[in-house]
Amino acid sequence: MSFAAAARVCLTAKYATLSGRARRSEYWWFSLLYVSAAVVLVGISFAIKVPLLNVLLLSLIVPMLTVSVRRLHDTGKSGWRMLIALIPVVGPVVYLVGMMADSAPGANQYGPFPKAAGYPVD
Repeated sequence: MSFAAAARVCLTAKYATLSGRARRSEYWWFSLLYVSAAVVLVGISFAIKVPLLNVLLLSLIVPMLTVSVRRLHDTGKSGWRMLIALIPVVGPVVYLVGMMADSAPGANQYGPFPKAAGYPVD
């Protein structure tokens, strides 16, 4: 999945969709968009002395959370596992390792295998 396709899918088609699976590329491309937008808004905020980061957080927090849940579904884990990141020091490391894990092969309880031939990339 390309950067543009990941942004389009996360911001339109699956904005608040918790069901299904998200491949690594969809998650990481959208994460890059999220972090890039935050850096740009922080820079603009310092330049004009107006807190603009709240605008980003309000508009992009829902798709960031939902793509994270779908990514965990792709590895065969529940979306509630995202809460492990709240554990100090070790939690964020375990969370990132989970996000880097490869897809669980075959269909699972969250949907069909996204790497299968003929599966729509969106």
